[in-house]
Amino acid sequence: MSVAFGAHCDDFHIATRLFLKLELGLERETVLHFFDSVRKEFPGLRKLRKREDASLLLEEDENEEGAKRWLRLDPSAIRLGHFNPPAIEEADRLAQVVLKMAPYHLTLGELDYDHLEVVIGFDLEYRGNHDQLVADTFFSEGPLAGLLSHDAAMQTIDAQPFLGLALTDSCDTQAYVEIKSRTSTYEVRTGHYDAQPLSVFLTFRRYWGFQPNESLVDAHRELSERAEEWATTKIAPLVVNPLAQAIASRP
Repeated sequence: MSVAFGAHCDDFHIATRLFLKLELGLERETVLHFFDSVRKEFPGLRKLRKREDASLLLEEDENEEGAKRWLRLDPSAIRLGHFNPPAIEEADRLAQVVLKMAPYHLTLGELDYDHLEVVIGFDLEYRGNHDQLVADTFFSEGPLAGLLSHDAAMQTIDAQPFLGLALTDSCDTQAYVEIKSRTSTYEVRTGHYDAQPLSVFLTFRRYWGFQPNESLVDAHRELSERAEEWATTKIAPLVVNPLAQAIASRP
């Protein structure tokens, strides 16, 4: 089930996010015991720090290939991910371990779960106007083309498409596609651009409580499989590759 997403972009990551209805009780002993249990499966997770927003981050050192795992506890969410994993299975294994352990170590139950997300992100480095690139790539033809080519339009300064789709009649399972620009109006005004990642995010989301007796592990496995299939057959060829080709064609 492994897919070389790295062939389509400069960097990519796979993340899992479990959002909760009630805040976690991040007591010292509970957190350390949970992190130690995860470390037994992933010994490289040995750097622990507390962020300014009071969340707790456990992470690895980045290896020579740019790969790194991380796990973060927020007051109302559990977040984890793998930057540049060598295979999809590696990122999935981290999520499966954490979601299996979290309910027991952190005293979670179905009433706590709001929604679960699997995110696949593609980063394309580009030194230039990200918004103009996106507009030229996806809106140069069709009804919006007239706006872009208007005599009064000097530069595109915001073009960040965001599309959400319901995948079930009850809308409990959803897919989102977002293109995220990082170009500032200061850069557009001065013409001096930093090399920054233009990002494409595919998010699969499952709201809890619509399907009886569903486990976090099973829900994650289904979301991950569907996200990988969409990333392979739709997002990479229809969104990421056109952007990569547009970047390659620019001076």
